[in-house]
Amino acid sequence: MDITAYHAKYFAYELTKRSASDKVQKLVASLMDAQVDLNPHQVEAALFAFRSPLSSGAILADEVGLGKTIEAAIVIAQKWAEKRRKILIVVPANIRKQWMQELSEKFFLESMILEMKSFKEEIKKGNFNPFDQNRIVVTSYQFIHKNEAYVRAIKWDLVVIDEAHRLRNVYKKTNKIANSVKNSLYSFPKILLTATPLQNSLLELYGLVSIIDEYTFGDLDSFKNRYLKRTDETIYNDLKERLAGVCIRTLRKQVYEYVKYTKRIPITQEFLPNPDEQKLYNLVSAYLQHDNLYALPKSQRKLMTLILRRLLASSTYAISGTLEALAKKLELIVSGAEQNEPADIEIVFPDYEEFDELSDEWEDDGVEEPTIKYYTKADIEAIKIEAQKLREFFELANSIKRNSKGEVLLTALQKGFAEAQKVGAPRKAIIFTESTRTQKYVLELLESTEFRGKIVLFNGSNTDEKSRQIYKQYVEKYTDTDKISGSKTADTRAAIIEYFRDTAEIMIATEAAAEGVNLQFCALVVNYDLPWNPQRIEQRIGRCHRYGQKFDVVVVNFLNRANAADQRVYRLLFEKFKLFEGVFGASDEVLGAIESGVDFEKRIIDIYQKCRNEIEIQQSFDDLQRELEDVISINLEDARKKLLENFDQEVIEKLRVRNIESKDYLNIYQDWLLRITRFFLKDYAVFNEDTSNFYLKKNPFPSEKIHPGPYAFGKSTEAVNIYRIGHPLAVRIIESCKNYDTETTLIVFDYSNSGTRISVLEKYINSTGWLIVCQITFCGFECQDEILISACTDDLTEVNKDEAKRIFNLPAAIYPSSLPDENVRNHLKVIENRMIESLKEGIEKHNKDFSQQQTDKIIKWADDLIQNAENEIDITKKRIKEVKRNLRQAVSGEELLALNKELTELEAKKRKQRQQIFDIEDEIESKRDELISEIEERMQQKITKTELFTIGWRIV
Repeated sequence: MDITAYHAKYFAYELTKRSASDKVQKLVASLMDAQVDLNPHQVEAALFAFRSPLSSGAILADEVGLGKTIEAAIVIAQKWAEKRRKILIVVPANIRKQWMQELSEKFFLESMILEMKSFKEEIKKGNFNPFDQNRIVVTSYQFIHKNEAYVRAIKWDLVVIDEAHRLRNVYKKTNKIANSVKNSLYSFPKILLTATPLQNSLLELYGLVSIIDEYTFGDLDSFKNRYLKRTDETIYNDLKERLAGVCIRTLRKQVYEYVKYTKRIPITQEFLPNPDEQKLYNLVSAYLQHDNLYALPKSQRKLMTLILRRLLASSTYAISGTLEALAKKLELIVSGAEQNEPADIEIVFPDYEEFDELSDEWEDDGVEEPTIKYYTKADIEAIKIEAQKLREFFELANSIKRNSKGEVLLTALQKGFAEAQKVGAPRKAIIFTESTRTQKYVLELLESTEFRGKIVLFNGSNTDEKSRQIYKQYVEKYTDTDKISGSKTADTRAAIIEYFRDTAEIMIATEAAAEGVNLQFCALVVNYDLPWNPQRIEQRIGRCHRYGQKFDVVVVNFLNRANAADQRVYRLLFEKFKLFEGVFGASDEVLGAIESGVDFEKRIIDIYQKCRNEIEIQQSFDDLQRELEDVISINLEDARKKLLENFDQEVIEKLRVRNIESKDYLNIYQDWLLRITRFFLKDYAVFNEDTSNFYLKKNPFPSEKIHPGPYAFGKSTEAVNIYRIGHPLAVRIIESCKNYDTETTLIVFDYSNSGTRISVLEKYINSTGWLIVCQITFCGFECQDEILISACTDDLTEVNKDEAKRIFNLPAAIYPSSLPDENVRNHLKVIENRMIESLKEGIEKHNKDFSQQQTDKIIKWADDLIQNAENEIDITKKRIKEVKRNLRQAVSGEELLALNKELTELEAKKRKQRQQIFDIEDEIESKRDELISEIEERMQQKITKTELFTIGWRIV
């Protein structure tokens, strides 16, 4: 179908217009770019975050597994498209890479992880506030806490806080990290993501809401008096009404129509250590339980102990290198002391890639150490003995060539593949280990089996020869395409994942693969080493068991039959955390309840360190399990349902409508983009007539990095170049079309040969007329654009706006024309003004509704504070009444004196409270007036008009 430059200009303006916060059109560009099939509840949640232009944020609280990350990413993508690009994402340290990858893969958004290393690098480059970036910043809670001043200095356009239940106790001033995050980001719009906004107390709701909006509730005391001291239904209704403006929650049962998830199938592979392995375990375990160890810095004793125990559980190969490094460290200390040199030697864990991240997440043990240490003669003698022990441990570990766990790996894989085959899953397995030495051992083990040549490694460096070769082939294959990002690290990761998908059967991965990679094509997860942090385990399994997985996922775990503590940890993870089976795995109800997996790890390491026999181990785990049962309770399930969950059928119907609405708009916008692309690239590209794909022969914009070659339109993650509205080529085409010189002319629209039926236009066949296209911009609470078409026939019969828009669906040709006469211009002006007034009235009504909602909220906030102050004075009055009654009944002089003294104090307190009420009322009145004035000022509409073109038209 042939279109003209006038079509292209009109479509280009429609594609880039700004829409109101509560309209699906606002998100269409972001929805078009997303490389994932979005579900209606995700679109609804993203719109909720934008719903009111006066909103300062939202809590997105969908149940686990429904894609809260995607909901937030839609909002982020929209902000980015609107050129509001100071965006901060605050997450637990262990999911930073996951966020980075999701933004890149699904929304083509560039981000960076800001941690100590990258922070220092930015400073060296001359960026004295590393948070000031032209890309999205992803960082951890701890890093925000450590760098408050830097964070405050940026005017953020949007802040997203994931796992926000970690902030739920922010109302307790002792919670330093939560208060640090709240205070440093207080004045910026925020989205909080959590499936557990209410876990143990209604005060948690107060805490989370206070991070977003200080006017939803009064202060903490007024909240307690209003909601904690009463249980009648009206209080719940009032609380739910207030929460409805700031929190949205969708349940899994409401979206089964759209979201299909597979199950997890657990397999346990037991093994029994051989005598030498057990001896090594006992020796190292006893060593680690000593009160004083010179090899481990006191400030990080717990962290170092955790890592050593994890390496010990991984393999003798993993622990041997570290034991040798510890021995060498102590030997260097002795050598330095004998030469009278101060010792300043740090231990590193080159084979344990998560050391830096764990160091960031674990707080120091609270022990300060001197920068440079000096040792006494007694110290040196003790160090020599400790070094000798470590040497003996190393030699024992080094002598063990066969590991019992490794010997049953092949059996475990065969079981796993057999189970996966039952559900039709492809023959792919990912084996997770915590050590690169163990990774190498497992590789050598499997290369001597049927899997020889079918294995690929994935770790933090990917520097082995096979990885380098895979990267080289990947670059050669995709040179001069969008697949090559320019980052060798990112491209190497992508190359290895693609190789695993297309060629290899097994990927042996360190924790690096648990962060930020999507492996839906793999349905067998083998935890060769099982972390103690439940969130890390969930993250690992979630690489395969996620939205888009077509098969049930088999999860294999290894269990040491000779280790009572290991068995109890496994039981907790399996039975209490429910990590390994079911449709959704560990629920956020559980993971949210424990605050952080690090806390759980610390409890486990304490048990391993303190318990000397099986009885002590069992007792300690019994105590821990009882604690967990108290925390993971359902005591607030009824309150959660009343406050956060809507009537199912009502939500389901709403989502169905949203689904139809968003699909309709996407189809329209995609059609516009395809048509202007075909028009603009007619001399630069060859289009596939059966699909919307094309081959770009030549870059029409040499100044831009745009690759010639094949382009796939829309959602096509396998394509080398994915064409979308945010692609540099599309952006330049749209801008070029908007700038077309479109003088007044005649356009003949061909209905007869259009190949489509548009019944509303049939009455205009063989008719002629005029139309004007203009862009009207309304700016008040927010800016929004409307593309108006004022049209009439030659006899001045008005063509309504919907019919006028449909005219541009027809192919056309351009012919010379004179300008319309004055009568036509005036008539079109009348039509245009009427449409503008109608739009203006609608926007003003919307703004009035927003204003009323905000005003009502402020009034309720004020009432809360005043009511609380009046409650306090009522309590004082009651006590005064009691004291006066007691005075009349007093029998001794001493009692009279005490009561008179209390009465005097109470009367003074009552006067002070009365004055406080006056002060509070004055303060509230001032604040309320200030806020309402701000609302009224923002309600003032500024309207601007840009005429795009005027044409004469004929339909044939």
